[in-house]
Formats: sequence, structure tokens, C-alpha cells
Amino acid sequence: MPRVVIADDQELVRAGFRMILTARGIDVVGVAADGVEAVSMARRLRPDVVLLDIRMPNMDGLEAARRILAENRHCRVIMLTTFDLDQYVYAALAAGASGFLLKDVTPAHLAAAVRLVGTGDALLAPSITRRLVERCAPAAAPEAAAHRDLDALTPREREVLTLMGQGLSNTELARELTLSEATVKTHVARIFAKLGLRDRAQAVVLAYETGLVTPGSVSSPAGAGRPPEPEG
Repeated sequence: MPRVVIADDQELVRAGFRMILTARGIDVVGVAADGVEAVSMARRLRPDVVLLDIRMPNMDGLEAARRILAENRHCRVIMLTTFDLDQYVYAALAAGASGFLLKDVTPAHLAAAVRLVGTGDALLAPSITRRLVERCAPAAAPEAAAHRDLDALTPREREVLTLMGQGLSNTELARELTLSEATVKTHVARIFAKLGLRDRAQAVVLAYETGLVTPGSVSSPAGAGRPPEPEG
């Protein structure tokens, strides 16, 4: 089970989430009341997953996420908010978060989300992430990823990253490129390693911010409405 830190400025939220996760066998190793405390706690405890409220005093959750992930690339961050706004979701993904949950999430969904990102998967399906970034990327300030050097990628890896940016799953990538799914997974793993990406959500954001994919240039991929499949 993943080791978890919870950061929220509301004591009832911290206590409630801790109780929910602990009751389901997930080890909550610490709780924090603001972003500064969350960064310090993550540095000291090295958790697998950090739940971060977006709006907190002293340091907001987005900045805390950037700092935590910069210091521990193996950590995963889930952002928490009461506001279901696309711009918040995009900003969280651009900061390196693996997912986004509203605070009225059900106990079962909360525990499942923590377990999912703890395995290295993203909460949002690639096609959903792509549609989200398509809406928000033009209005969003470019992050450091916009200047990331893609020269380390082979032509095939660059092609795979572009198609991931369009929201294609591994199965769809294999079909599009006439490759086996095992080969596609190898390419995806190499892309993640070379570019320091944590999951496919980050890959979609990067593809837009580097210009590999541009807003308005992508039609919905076949099968985009299907439930998300596990991605490697």
C-alpha cells in the first residue's frame, strides 16, 4: 500500500480523509495544514502519494506540488479542490500532478485513486486529458516543459509522443503504428525515462506545450468514449 501525506487547511478534511484511507489499509504517514508544511513533510517522510489542496495559506497546492515533485520524482500528487474548473485541472497537470479530485469524492473513489496513482497510473484517461489541454492550453502560461529538449527522442519515440498527445491509448497506438502493444509500451517507457515524465497525463501536456500537437488540430481518436484502460 502507498504511504500518504494529506495537506489541507481544513482540519475536518484532513481528519476525514485520514480516517477514510486508514480504514482501507492505506498508511497515512502525516498531515499538513499548508503548502510550506506539506513540502517539509514530504521532504522528511518521502511518501509515495501526497494529497494537496489547491487553495492553502502560505503556499498554495500548485507551488507545493512543483517543489515536492522536483525533490522526489517517484512521488505522486493528487490535487484536491471544491472547484470543478478546467483551468485548475490544467494547472495541476502542468505542475506535474497525476490526478485531480473534488473534495466531495466518495470514500471508495478516494481510496481507489490513491492506490491507482501509487502504481504509476494517471487518474485521467489520455483522451480526457487531451480534450482538457485542448481547451486550456491556449490561455495557460507556458511551463518549463515548453522549453524541454526533445532531441533525446528517436524519430519513432517522437511519433509515439505526438500520438499520446492526441489522446491515443496503447491499443490505439499499436493499431496506428502497426506495432505490438509490448513494443508500444517499451517506446512509452523510454519516452518517460528520457523526458522525466511520470505518467501519460504529463505526456499530453508536454506534447501541447512543445508544439508537437496544437489546439484544434486533433479530432477525437477512435474509441475515445470507451472507459480508460490501464496504461504502461
